[in-house]
Amino acid sequence: MSYKTIIVHLDAGRRNRERLDLAFNLAERFDAHLVGFFGLEALTVPAVPEASPALYDEMLKSRRRLAAKVEDDFRGKMHKEQYSGKSEWRATLDDGFAGLEVHAKYADLVVAGQPDPGGDGLPAWFAHRLVMSIGRPVLYVPFAGRFEDCGKRVLVPWNASREAARAVKDALPLLRAAEETEVVTFEPEKVFLDDDALPDPDMGAYLARHGAKVTLANQPTSIDDVGALILSRAADNAADLIVMGAYGHSRLREMVLGGATREIFKSMTVPTLMSH
Repeated sequence: MSYKTIIVHLDAGRRNRERLDLAFNLAERFDAHLVGFFGLEALTVPAVPEASPALYDEMLKSRRRLAAKVEDDFRGKMHKEQYSGKSEWRATLDDGFAGLEVHAKYADLVVAGQPDPGGDGLPAWFAHRLVMSIGRPVLYVPFAGRFEDCGKRVLVPWNASREAARAVKDALPLLRAAEETEVVTFEPEKVFLDDDALPDPDMGAYLARHGAKVTLANQPTSIDDVGALILSRAADNAADLIVMGAYGHSRLREMVLGGATREIFKSMTVPTLMSH
């Protein structure tokens, strides 16, 4: 298994360059086809009497100009890196989320941005819903810091759930190439009963058979602080990638996230690959 098609999602925010640089470096590393995809939330016309088709047309023209600028940046990067022959551009001007849902089904990995409350890109729900709905792993790039590459030192929070198992499998190309992968359990019941509790040794054997360099560990935790402890451990171990399952469900189109997933989305410090 390898990544042969990577999609990088680009928007109106200030972090397009960081996402594009990381996506390109991954595409080059895995000899993958790189797709630049522009998409924003669906266009909505204000429900007021003066709203008209002309207003919608004007909004569409504005978005088309923005998409053209982002496309120029993408194509310029590909030309500079002599990667034009292994890349392509796609854009959806109206409902970018629906468009990305479709295009992601034909990719191995999606590179997207962490929700940025101070940015001018997209509402937070766009990123939250993305990993829950597209059926592909999403590599989220933090909205602060420079991350031109990732995957030398990997942290895998493990709880034997379906989501965590899928994230590990989806990350195998990165885990095989990593200098070190630490699989850590944050399970208070096991830790409190047995100070020597470790992740199921089968996970270490599974990853080792794929060529990964694996260590197993545990960390005592309370139910409410798992997300913060994941980020703290990543910092202590100089991890440059977190691989984890994403937990949540849709309720009346509003994403309700599990505690650890919510904390990582809020306070992400390194690129994080999530699967659901």
